[in-house]
Amino acid sequence: MSQGNFVKNKHLLWRAGFGPGVEQLGDLSEFSHKEFYKAMVKASRKDPVPLSEAQGTIQGLFMGVSDLGKLQLSELNADQRKLFQAKLREGVRNLNLAWMREMVNSSAQMREKISLFWHGHFACRNLNVFYQQGLVNVIRDNALGNFRDLLHSVSKTAAMLNFLNNQQNKKDHPNENFAREVMELFTLGRGNYTERDIKESARAFTGWTANFQGDFIFRKGQHDTGVKTFLGKTGNFDGDEILDIILEQKQAARFISRKIYKFYVNENDTDPEKAEWLADRFYKSDYDISKLMEDIFTSEWFYDEKNMGINIKSPVELLVGIQRMLPMELENEEVLIVLQRILDQMLFYPPNVAGWPGGRTWIDSSSLMMRMRIPQLINNTDELNVKPKDDDDVMMGRKDTEVSSLKKKKMTGIPKKQQINASVNWGVFLKYFEKTGRDNLIGGISKLLLQTKGEVSDDTIREYADESSRESFIKTAAIQIMSTPEYQLC
Repeated sequence: MSQGNFVKNKHLLWRAGFGPGVEQLGDLSEFSHKEFYKAMVKASRKDPVPLSEAQGTIQGLFMGVSDLGKLQLSELNADQRKLFQAKLREGVRNLNLAWMREMVNSSAQMREKISLFWHGHFACRNLNVFYQQGLVNVIRDNALGNFRDLLHSVSKTAAMLNFLNNQQNKKDHPNENFAREVMELFTLGRGNYTERDIKESARAFTGWTANFQGDFIFRKGQHDTGVKTFLGKTGNFDGDEILDIILEQKQAARFISRKIYKFYVNENDTDPEKAEWLADRFYKSDYDISKLMEDIFTSEWFYDEKNMGINIKSPVELLVGIQRMLPMELENEEVLIVLQRILDQMLFYPPNVAGWPGGRTWIDSSSLMMRMRIPQLINNTDELNVKPKDDDDVMMGRKDTEVSSLKKKKMTGIPKKQQINASVNWGVFLKYFEKTGRDNLIGGISKLLLQTKGEVSDDTIREYADESSRESFIKTAAIQIMSTPEYQLC
Protein backbone atom coordinates (compact mmCIF):
# COMPACT_ATOMS: atom_id res chain seq x y z
CA MET A 1 0.00 0.00 0.00
CA SER A 2 1.52 3.31 -1.10
CA GLN A 3 0.91 6.37 1.02
CA GLY A 4 2.38 8.39 -1.86
CA ASN A 5 -0.43 7.22 -4.13
CA PHE A 6 -3.02 8.03 -1.48
CA VAL A 7 -1.87 11.62 -0.97
CA LYS A 8 -1.30 12.38 -4.67
CA ASN A 9 -4.61 10.86 -5.75
CA LYS A 10 -6.59 12.87 -3.21
CA HIS A 11 -4.82 16.02 -4.40
CA LEU A 12 -5.56 15.19 -8.04
CA LEU A 13 -9.21 14.39 -7.37
CA TRP A 14 -9.80 17.60 -5.44
CA ARG A 15 -8.10 19.83 -7.98
CA ALA A 16 -9.05 18.15 -11.27
CA GLY A 17 -12.51 17.30 -9.94
CA PHE A 18 -14.63 17.83 -6.84
CA GLY A 19 -12.86 15.46 -4.49
CA PRO A 20 -12.97 11.67 -4.10
CA GLY A 21 -16.28 9.92 -4.45
CA VAL A 22 -16.90 7.49 -1.61
CA GLU A 23 -16.89 4.61 -4.11
CA GLN A 24 -13.26 5.49 -5.00
CA LEU A 25 -11.83 5.17 -1.48
CA GLY A 26 -10.50 1.66 -1.94
CA ASP A 27 -8.59 2.71 -5.06
CA LEU A 28 -6.78 5.73 -3.62
CA SER A 29 -3.77 3.72 -2.46
CA GLU A 30 -3.86 0.96 -5.07
CA PHE A 31 -3.40 3.02 -8.24
CA SER A 32 -0.85 5.65 -9.15
CA HIS A 33 -1.83 9.25 -9.78
CA LYS A 34 -0.94 8.70 -13.46
CA GLU A 35 -3.44 5.84 -13.65
CA PHE A 36 -6.07 7.94 -11.90
CA TYR A 37 -5.43 10.80 -14.32
CA LYS A 38 -5.84 8.53 -17.35
CA ALA A 39 -9.14 7.25 -15.95
CA MET A 40 -10.38 10.81 -15.40
CA VAL A 41 -9.45 11.77 -18.95
CA LYS A 42 -11.23 8.74 -20.38
CA ALA A 43 -14.40 9.45 -18.39
CA SER A 44 -14.42 13.08 -19.54
CA ARG A 45 -14.03 12.26 -23.23
CA LYS A 46 -17.67 11.23 -23.48
CA ASP A 47 -20.00 13.86 -24.87
CA PRO A 48 -21.91 15.50 -22.02
CA VAL A 49 -25.65 15.01 -21.75
CA PRO A 50 -27.05 18.52 -22.36
CA LEU A 51 -28.78 20.20 -19.47
CA SER A 52 -32.37 20.68 -20.63
CA GLU A 53 -34.44 22.45 -18.01
CA ALA A 54 -35.73 25.23 -20.29
CA GLN A 55 -37.59 23.72 -23.20
CA GLY A 56 -40.33 21.89 -21.36
CA THR A 57 -40.89 24.76 -18.94
CA ILE A 58 -41.68 27.29 -21.63
CA GLN A 59 -43.41 24.96 -24.06
CA GLY A 60 -45.72 23.78 -21.32
CA LEU A 61 -46.73 27.36 -20.70
CA PHE A 62 -47.23 28.35 -24.32
CA MET A 63 -48.50 25.27 -26.14
CA GLY A 64 -50.15 27.41 -28.82
CA VAL A 65 -46.98 29.19 -29.92
CA SER A 66 -45.86 27.47 -33.14
CA ASP A 67 -42.45 29.12 -33.41
CA LEU A 68 -40.99 29.59 -29.97
CA GLY A 69 -37.92 31.29 -31.44
CA LYS A 70 -40.05 34.23 -32.59
CA LEU A 71 -41.83 34.68 -29.27
CA GLN A 72 -41.47 38.19 -27.82
CA LEU A 73 -42.59 39.38 -24.40
CA SER A 74 -44.35 42.30 -26.08
CA GLU A 75 -46.83 39.79 -27.55
CA LEU A 76 -48.01 38.74 -24.09
CA ASN A 77 -50.54 40.42 -21.84
CA ALA A 78 -49.54 41.46 -18.30
CA ASP A 79 -50.63 38.21 -16.62
CA GLN A 80 -48.94 36.07 -19.25
CA ARG A 81 -45.77 38.11 -18.97
CA LYS A 82 -45.68 37.75 -15.18
CA LEU A 83 -46.23 34.00 -15.41
CA PHE A 84 -43.67 33.69 -18.17
CA GLN A 85 -41.00 35.51 -16.17
CA ALA A 86 -41.76 33.37 -13.12
CA LYS A 87 -41.28 30.29 -15.27
CA LEU A 88 -37.95 31.63 -16.54
CA ARG A 89 -36.74 32.11 -12.95
CA GLU A 90 -37.96 28.66 -12.02
CA GLY A 91 -36.07 27.31 -15.02
CA VAL A 92 -32.78 28.94 -13.91
CA ARG A 93 -33.29 27.50 -10.43
CA ASN A 94 -33.85 24.02 -11.88
CA LEU A 95 -30.85 24.47 -14.16
CA ASN A 96 -28.70 25.28 -11.14
CA LEU A 97 -29.73 22.10 -9.34
CA ALA A 98 -29.42 19.94 -12.46
CA TRP A 99 -25.82 21.07 -13.00
CA MET A 100 -24.93 20.56 -9.35
CA ARG A 101 -26.25 16.99 -9.58
CA GLU A 102 -23.94 16.45 -12.57
CA MET A 103 -20.99 17.76 -10.55
CA VAL A 104 -21.78 15.36 -7.72
CA ASN A 105 -22.62 12.23 -9.69
CA SER A 106 -20.87 12.42 -13.06
CA SER A 107 -17.78 10.29 -13.67
CA ALA A 108 -16.63 13.11 -15.99
CA GLN A 109 -15.23 15.04 -13.04
CA MET A 110 -12.52 16.77 -15.03
CA ARG A 111 -15.01 18.13 -17.55
CA GLU A 112 -17.47 19.40 -14.96
CA LYS A 113 -14.70 21.01 -12.89
CA ILE A 114 -13.18 22.91 -15.78
CA SER A 115 -16.70 23.84 -16.89
CA LEU A 116 -17.09 25.51 -13.49
CA PHE A 117 -13.83 27.36 -14.17
CA TRP A 118 -15.06 28.56 -17.58
CA HIS A 119 -18.43 29.46 -16.00
CA GLY A 120 -16.55 31.97 -13.85
CA HIS A 121 -14.20 33.04 -16.64
CA PHE A 122 -17.06 33.74 -19.07
CA ALA A 123 -19.17 35.25 -16.31
CA CYS A 124 -22.72 35.99 -17.37
CA ARG A 125 -25.84 36.92 -15.45
CA ASN A 126 -29.18 36.63 -17.23
CA LEU A 127 -32.66 35.62 -16.06
CA ASN A 128 -33.54 34.04 -19.41
CA VAL A 129 -33.18 30.30 -18.84
CA PHE A 130 -32.88 29.64 -22.59
CA TYR A 131 -29.84 31.90 -22.68
CA GLN A 132 -28.22 30.47 -19.57
CA GLN A 133 -28.87 26.89 -20.60
CA GLY A 134 -27.43 27.54 -24.05
CA LEU A 135 -24.28 29.07 -22.58
CA VAL A 136 -23.60 26.36 -20.01
CA ASN A 137 -24.11 23.64 -22.61
CA VAL A 138 -21.69 25.39 -24.99
CA ILE A 139 -19.17 25.56 -22.16
CA ARG A 140 -19.59 21.90 -21.19
CA ASP A 141 -19.37 20.79 -24.84
CA ASN A 142 -16.10 22.66 -25.40
CA ALA A 143 -14.62 22.68 -21.90
CA LEU A 144 -11.74 20.32 -22.68
CA GLY A 145 -11.54 20.97 -26.41
CA ASN A 146 -9.95 23.93 -28.13
CA PHE A 147 -10.07 27.37 -26.55
CA ARG A 148 -10.45 28.89 -30.02
CA ASP A 149 -13.69 26.94 -30.54
CA LEU A 150 -14.84 27.72 -27.02
CA LEU A 151 -14.24 31.45 -27.43
CA HIS A 152 -16.02 31.64 -30.79
CA SER A 153 -18.97 29.60 -29.52
CA VAL A 154 -19.39 31.49 -26.24
CA SER A 155 -19.14 34.82 -28.07
CA LYS A 156 -22.16 33.85 -30.19
CA THR A 157 -24.41 32.80 -27.34
CA ALA A 158 -27.48 34.89 -26.63
CA ALA A 159 -26.52 35.00 -22.96
CA MET A 160 -23.18 36.71 -23.59
CA LEU A 161 -24.33 38.96 -26.42
CA ASN A 162 -27.19 40.30 -24.31
CA PHE A 163 -25.28 40.50 -21.04
CA LEU A 164 -22.59 42.59 -22.73
CA ASN A 165 -25.10 44.71 -24.70
CA ASN A 166 -24.06 43.64 -28.19
CA GLN A 167 -27.69 43.63 -29.30
CA GLN A 168 -27.24 47.42 -29.15
CA ASN A 169 -24.08 47.32 -31.29
CA LYS A 170 -25.15 48.58 -34.70
CA LYS A 171 -23.55 50.26 -37.69
CA ASP A 172 -23.03 54.01 -37.09
CA HIS A 173 -23.99 53.47 -33.41
CA PRO A 174 -21.42 51.00 -32.04
CA ASN A 175 -21.59 49.73 -28.46
CA GLU A 176 -18.10 48.92 -27.19
CA ASN A 177 -18.98 46.86 -24.11
CA PHE A 178 -18.79 43.41 -25.71
CA ALA A 179 -15.52 44.11 -27.55
CA ARG A 180 -13.90 45.56 -24.43
CA GLU A 181 -14.76 42.63 -22.18
CA VAL A 182 -13.72 40.04 -24.78
CA MET A 183 -10.20 41.45 -24.58
CA GLU A 184 -10.03 42.54 -20.94
CA LEU A 185 -11.65 39.52 -19.28
CA PHE A 186 -11.71 36.65 -21.75
CA THR A 187 -8.44 36.76 -23.69
CA LEU A 188 -5.73 39.41 -23.23
CA GLY A 189 -6.11 41.11 -19.89
CA ARG A 190 -6.13 44.83 -19.18
CA GLY A 191 -3.29 46.87 -20.66
CA ASN A 192 -2.65 44.63 -23.67
CA TYR A 193 -4.75 46.56 -26.19
CA THR A 194 -5.61 50.18 -26.92
CA GLU A 195 -8.81 52.20 -26.87
CA ARG A 196 -8.62 52.27 -30.65
CA ASP A 197 -8.51 48.46 -30.68
CA ILE A 198 -11.74 48.48 -28.66
CA LYS A 199 -13.45 50.91 -31.02
CA GLU A 200 -12.33 49.11 -34.18
CA SER A 201 -13.24 45.64 -32.92
CA ALA A 202 -16.63 46.89 -31.74
CA ARG A 203 -17.36 47.85 -35.36
CA ALA A 204 -16.51 44.28 -36.41
CA PHE A 205 -19.04 42.85 -33.94
CA THR A 206 -21.92 45.01 -35.20
CA GLY A 207 -24.91 42.95 -36.27
CA TRP A 208 -24.16 40.07 -33.87
CA THR A 209 -27.36 39.33 -31.96
CA ALA A 210 -29.74 36.49 -31.05
CA ASN A 211 -33.43 35.72 -30.99
CA PHE A 212 -35.48 35.23 -27.82
CA GLN A 213 -34.92 31.47 -27.77
CA GLY A 214 -31.17 31.95 -27.91
CA ASP A 215 -30.23 31.27 -31.54
CA PHE A 216 -27.37 33.38 -32.93
CA ILE A 217 -28.39 35.81 -35.68
CA PHE A 218 -26.14 37.93 -37.88
CA ARG A 219 -27.99 41.02 -39.11
CA LYS A 220 -26.16 42.14 -42.25
CA GLY A 221 -27.98 45.43 -42.36
CA GLN A 222 -26.61 46.39 -38.95
CA HIS A 223 -23.01 45.36 -39.72
CA ASP A 224 -20.24 47.87 -40.40
CA THR A 225 -18.54 46.65 -43.58
CA GLY A 226 -15.83 49.32 -43.50
CA VAL A 227 -12.08 48.76 -43.11
CA LYS A 228 -10.83 48.38 -39.52
CA THR A 229 -7.36 48.47 -37.99
CA PHE A 230 -7.01 46.14 -35.02
CA LEU A 231 -3.92 45.01 -33.09
CA GLY A 232 -1.72 46.16 -35.96
CA LYS A 233 -3.72 44.52 -38.76
CA THR A 234 -5.98 46.25 -41.28
CA GLY A 235 -8.86 44.75 -43.21
CA ASN A 236 -12.60 44.44 -43.57
CA PHE A 237 -12.81 42.32 -40.43
CA ASP A 238 -15.89 40.64 -39.00
CA GLY A 239 -16.27 39.39 -35.46
CA ASP A 240 -14.84 35.92 -36.10
CA GLU A 241 -11.73 37.40 -37.67
CA ILE A 242 -11.28 39.72 -34.68
CA LEU A 243 -11.32 36.72 -32.31
CA ASP A 244 -8.74 34.93 -34.45
CA ILE A 245 -6.46 37.97 -34.50
CA ILE A 246 -6.68 38.13 -30.71
CA LEU A 247 -5.61 34.48 -30.47
CA GLU A 248 -2.60 35.19 -32.68
CA GLN A 249 -1.25 37.14 -29.71
CA LYS A 250 0.77 34.97 -27.34
CA GLN A 251 -0.51 37.19 -24.56
CA ALA A 252 -3.85 35.39 -24.85
CA ALA A 253 -2.15 32.08 -24.05
CA ARG A 254 -0.34 33.74 -21.12
CA PHE A 255 -3.52 35.26 -19.74
CA ILE A 256 -5.46 31.98 -19.82
CA SER A 257 -2.57 29.83 -18.59
CA ARG A 258 -1.87 32.05 -15.58
CA LYS A 259 -5.52 32.09 -14.61
CA ILE A 260 -5.75 28.29 -14.92
CA TYR A 261 -2.52 27.90 -12.93
CA LYS A 262 -4.02 29.95 -10.12
CA PHE A 263 -7.26 27.93 -10.18
CA TYR A 264 -5.71 24.46 -10.38
CA VAL A 265 -2.22 24.70 -8.90
CA ASN A 266 -1.75 27.48 -6.36
CA GLU A 267 -4.00 30.49 -5.86
CA ASN A 268 -1.42 32.20 -3.64
CA ASP A 269 1.81 31.77 -5.59
CA THR A 270 1.86 31.69 -9.40
CA ASP A 271 5.33 30.46 -10.37
CA PRO A 272 6.26 32.75 -13.33
CA GLU A 273 8.59 30.20 -14.90
CA LYS A 274 6.07 27.37 -14.82
CA ALA A 275 3.21 29.62 -15.93
CA GLU A 276 5.27 30.79 -18.91
CA TRP A 277 6.16 27.19 -19.76
CA LEU A 278 2.46 26.30 -19.76
CA ALA A 279 1.61 29.36 -21.86
CA ASP A 280 4.26 28.53 -24.43
CA ARG A 281 3.00 24.96 -24.85
CA PHE A 282 -0.64 26.11 -24.86
CA TYR A 283 0.10 28.60 -27.63
CA LYS A 284 2.08 26.09 -29.72
CA SER A 285 -0.75 23.54 -29.40
CA ASP A 286 -3.14 26.14 -30.89
CA TYR A 287 -4.97 26.40 -27.56
CA ASP A 288 -5.62 22.71 -26.89
CA ILE A 289 -7.20 22.75 -23.42
CA SER A 290 -6.79 19.00 -22.84
CA LYS A 291 -3.06 19.25 -23.48
CA LEU A 292 -2.84 22.15 -21.04
CA MET A 293 -4.55 20.02 -18.40
CA GLU A 294 -2.17 17.15 -19.16
CA ASP A 295 0.83 19.43 -18.75
CA ILE A 296 -0.44 20.41 -15.30
CA PHE A 297 -1.67 17.10 -13.90
CA THR A 298 1.22 14.96 -15.15
CA SER A 299 3.94 17.37 -13.95
CA GLU A 300 5.67 16.36 -10.73
CA TRP A 301 5.64 19.97 -9.53
CA PHE A 302 1.83 19.87 -9.40
CA TYR A 303 2.22 17.36 -6.54
CA ASP A 304 4.76 19.44 -4.61
CA GLU A 305 3.85 19.78 -0.95
CA LYS A 306 3.72 23.57 -1.30
CA ASN A 307 0.76 23.19 -3.71
CA MET A 308 -1.27 20.82 -1.52
CA GLY A 309 -4.01 21.88 0.85
CA ILE A 310 -3.53 25.60 0.26
CA ASN A 311 -6.45 26.55 -2.01
CA ILE A 312 -9.70 27.61 -0.36
CA LYS A 313 -12.62 25.57 -1.65
CA SER A 314 -15.21 27.65 -3.42
CA PRO A 315 -18.73 27.26 -2.00
CA VAL A 316 -19.72 25.04 -4.94
CA GLU A 317 -16.60 22.88 -4.49
CA LEU A 318 -17.38 22.58 -0.78
CA LEU A 319 -21.03 21.60 -1.27
CA VAL A 320 -20.32 19.17 -4.10
CA GLY A 321 -17.34 17.61 -2.33
CA ILE A 322 -19.37 16.87 0.80
CA GLN A 323 -22.05 15.15 -1.27
CA ARG A 324 -19.48 13.05 -3.12
CA MET A 325 -18.00 11.75 0.11
CA LEU A 326 -21.33 11.38 1.90
CA PRO A 327 -23.94 10.34 -0.70
CA MET A 328 -27.26 11.74 0.41
CA GLU A 329 -30.86 12.29 -0.49
CA LEU A 330 -32.09 15.79 0.26
CA GLU A 331 -35.75 16.20 1.16
CA ASN A 332 -35.62 19.66 -0.40
CA GLU A 333 -32.84 20.22 -2.96
CA GLU A 334 -33.54 23.93 -3.00
CA VAL A 335 -31.63 24.26 0.24
CA LEU A 336 -28.49 23.96 -1.91
CA ILE A 337 -29.46 27.21 -3.63
CA VAL A 338 -29.97 28.90 -0.27
CA LEU A 339 -26.49 27.77 0.81
CA GLN A 340 -24.98 29.04 -2.44
CA ARG A 341 -26.61 32.42 -1.81
CA ILE A 342 -25.39 32.57 1.78
CA LEU A 343 -21.84 31.66 0.80
CA ASP A 344 -21.76 34.06 -2.19
CA GLN A 345 -21.35 31.68 -5.11
CA MET A 346 -24.62 30.99 -6.81
CA LEU A 347 -24.38 29.24 -10.17
CA PHE A 348 -25.54 31.49 -13.04
CA TYR A 349 -25.37 34.59 -10.82
CA PRO A 350 -21.77 35.90 -10.78
CA PRO A 351 -21.36 39.18 -8.90
CA ASN A 352 -20.27 41.02 -12.07
CA VAL A 353 -18.76 40.50 -15.51
CA ALA A 354 -15.37 39.65 -13.93
CA GLY A 355 -16.85 36.63 -12.16
CA TRP A 356 -16.04 35.44 -8.66
CA PRO A 357 -12.62 36.65 -7.47
CA GLY A 358 -12.12 33.47 -5.41
CA GLY A 359 -9.22 32.81 -3.06
CA ARG A 360 -9.38 34.57 0.28
CA THR A 361 -12.51 36.45 -0.77
CA TRP A 362 -14.49 33.25 -0.10
CA ILE A 363 -13.78 33.54 3.61
CA ASP A 364 -14.71 36.08 6.26
CA SER A 365 -15.71 35.54 9.88
CA SER A 366 -19.37 35.07 8.99
CA SER A 367 -18.93 32.78 5.99
CA LEU A 368 -16.33 30.62 7.75
CA MET A 369 -18.73 29.92 10.61
CA MET A 370 -21.48 29.05 8.12
CA ARG A 371 -19.15 26.78 6.13
CA MET A 372 -18.13 24.93 9.29
CA ARG A 373 -21.76 24.53 10.28
CA ILE A 374 -22.94 22.90 7.05
CA PRO A 375 -21.88 19.32 7.95
CA GLN A 376 -23.68 19.69 11.27
CA LEU A 377 -26.81 20.86 9.48
CA ILE A 378 -26.64 17.87 7.14
CA ASN A 379 -26.25 15.44 10.00
CA ASN A 380 -29.12 16.84 12.04
CA THR A 381 -32.63 18.06 11.40
CA ASP A 382 -31.79 21.70 11.82
CA GLU A 383 -32.86 25.00 10.37
CA LEU A 384 -30.80 27.67 8.66
CA ASN A 385 -31.04 30.91 10.57
CA VAL A 386 -28.88 33.08 8.35
CA LYS A 387 -30.54 35.66 6.15
CA PRO A 388 -28.99 35.76 2.64
CA LYS A 389 -28.01 39.12 1.20
CA ASP A 390 -30.74 41.09 -0.55
CA ASP A 391 -30.43 40.62 -4.30
CA ASP A 392 -33.71 40.06 -6.09
CA ASP A 393 -32.02 38.59 -9.16
CA VAL A 394 -30.35 35.96 -7.01
CA MET A 395 -33.51 35.50 -4.97
CA MET A 396 -35.23 34.79 -8.28
CA GLY A 397 -38.14 37.13 -7.78
CA ARG A 398 -38.90 35.94 -4.26
CA LYS A 399 -37.36 38.82 -2.35
CA ASP A 400 -40.64 40.30 -1.15
CA THR A 401 -42.19 36.98 -0.15
CA GLU A 402 -39.08 35.75 1.66
CA VAL A 403 -38.56 39.02 3.51
CA SER A 404 -42.24 38.97 4.49
CA SER A 405 -41.90 35.41 5.73
CA LEU A 406 -38.79 36.31 7.70
CA LYS A 407 -40.59 39.23 9.32
CA LYS A 408 -43.40 36.90 10.38
CA LYS A 409 -40.74 34.74 12.04
CA LYS A 410 -39.26 37.90 13.62
CA MET A 411 -36.11 37.43 11.52
CA THR A 412 -35.12 34.35 13.53
CA GLY A 413 -34.76 32.02 10.56
CA ILE A 414 -35.59 31.07 7.02
CA PRO A 415 -38.93 29.30 6.45
CA LYS A 416 -39.14 25.70 7.57
CA LYS A 417 -39.10 24.39 4.00
CA GLN A 418 -35.43 25.42 3.90
CA GLN A 419 -34.33 23.03 6.59
CA ILE A 420 -31.56 20.63 5.60
CA ASN A 421 -33.20 17.25 5.89
CA ALA A 422 -30.66 14.81 4.46
CA SER A 423 -30.63 11.04 4.44
CA VAL A 424 -26.95 10.06 4.25
CA ASN A 425 -25.91 6.65 2.93
CA TRP A 426 -22.99 5.84 5.24
CA GLY A 427 -22.52 2.24 4.10
CA VAL A 428 -19.38 2.51 1.94
CA PHE A 429 -17.75 5.07 4.23
CA LEU A 430 -18.22 2.82 7.28
CA LYS A 431 -16.94 -0.22 5.40
CA TYR A 432 -13.74 1.62 4.45
CA PHE A 433 -12.83 1.88 8.14
CA GLU A 434 -13.96 -1.59 9.23
CA LYS A 435 -10.37 -2.81 9.73
CA THR A 436 -9.16 0.38 11.43
CA GLY A 437 -8.62 0.10 15.17
CA ARG A 438 -10.69 2.36 17.42
CA ASP A 439 -7.64 4.32 18.58
CA ASN A 440 -6.63 5.04 14.97
CA LEU A 441 -10.03 6.09 13.67
CA ILE A 442 -9.68 9.84 14.14
CA GLY A 443 -6.26 9.87 12.49
CA GLY A 444 -7.52 7.73 9.60
CA ILE A 445 -10.62 9.83 9.01
CA SER A 446 -8.55 13.03 9.18
CA LYS A 447 -6.08 11.73 6.59
CA LEU A 448 -8.94 10.84 4.29
CA LEU A 449 -10.97 14.03 4.63
CA LEU A 450 -8.29 16.70 5.04
CA GLN A 451 -5.81 17.95 2.46
CA THR A 452 -3.67 19.82 4.97
CA LYS A 453 -0.52 18.24 6.40
CA GLY A 454 -1.42 18.58 10.07
CA GLU A 455 -4.05 16.51 11.84
CA VAL A 456 -6.86 17.80 14.00
CA SER A 457 -6.76 17.27 17.75
CA ASP A 458 -8.08 13.87 18.85
CA ASP A 459 -9.30 15.41 22.08
CA THR A 460 -11.33 18.05 20.26
CA ILE A 461 -13.02 15.46 18.03
CA ARG A 462 -13.71 13.07 20.92
CA GLU A 463 -15.28 15.87 22.93
CA TYR A 464 -18.09 16.21 20.40
CA ALA A 465 -18.23 12.71 18.89
CA ASP A 466 -20.78 10.09 19.88
CA GLU A 467 -18.86 7.13 21.35
CA SER A 468 -21.93 5.03 22.15
CA SER A 469 -21.06 2.66 19.28
CA ARG A 470 -18.32 2.24 16.70
CA GLU A 471 -20.68 3.24 13.89
CA SER A 472 -21.88 6.36 15.69
CA PHE A 473 -18.31 7.30 16.49
CA ILE A 474 -17.17 7.08 12.85
CA LYS A 475 -20.16 9.10 11.65
CA THR A 476 -19.89 11.86 14.22
CA ALA A 477 -16.09 12.04 14.05
CA ALA A 478 -16.31 12.47 10.26
CA ILE A 479 -18.89 15.24 10.66
CA GLN A 480 -16.73 16.99 13.26
CA ILE A 481 -13.64 16.81 11.02
CA MET A 482 -15.65 18.20 8.10
CA SER A 483 -16.62 21.06 10.42
CA THR A 484 -13.03 22.23 10.96
CA PRO A 485 -11.26 25.16 9.27
CA GLU A 486 -8.84 22.64 7.73
CA TYR A 487 -11.63 21.05 5.71
CA GLN A 488 -12.16 24.35 3.89
CA LEU A 489 -8.83 23.83 2.10
CA CYS A 490 -7.98 21.57 -0.81
